[in-house]
Amino acid sequence: MFKLSKKADYGLIAVKHLALHRGDHAFSANEIAEEYGISATLMAKVLQKLAHKSIVAAKHGSSGGYQLSKDPSQISALEVISAIDGPVLITSCVTNHGNCDATERCSVKEPLRRVNESILNVLSSVTIAQMSSEDPHEPSLVALRT
Repeated sequence: MFKLSKKADYGLIAVKHLALHRGDHAFSANEIAEEYGISATLMAKVLQKLAHKSIVAAKHGSSGGYQLSKDPSQISALEVISAIDGPVLITSCVTNHGNCDATERCSVKEPLRRVNESILNVLSSVTIAQMSSEDPHEPSLVALRT
């Protein structure tokens, strides 16, 4: 089953929260975790990874916490997911040890590469601003071809 990790989910939740409250104060990992019923320790680790990739900025001091480092329209879902989990791959055609054993005879390698590319294109086209829109009349985030 292809699914996002819990950490990637939490990263998207945190970034969306920061986007929705952009004009407010900086938020601590504890504040965000408490708002969504998430482990504060895990949220802190997620926010540290996002800060390391410059998606969020950490402010120190008594009014410290995390804020977005750029406009939500300039942050893609793919950027957040990749910051947490690394490259998004649906198959293990290429491993840390090189190609898999069946590469020479594989009949689905190329079709799956195209599927993976399509997923990457969709995730890179969806922005945090779109995910944060609360307008019920907003067009769909992604239009799927039929």
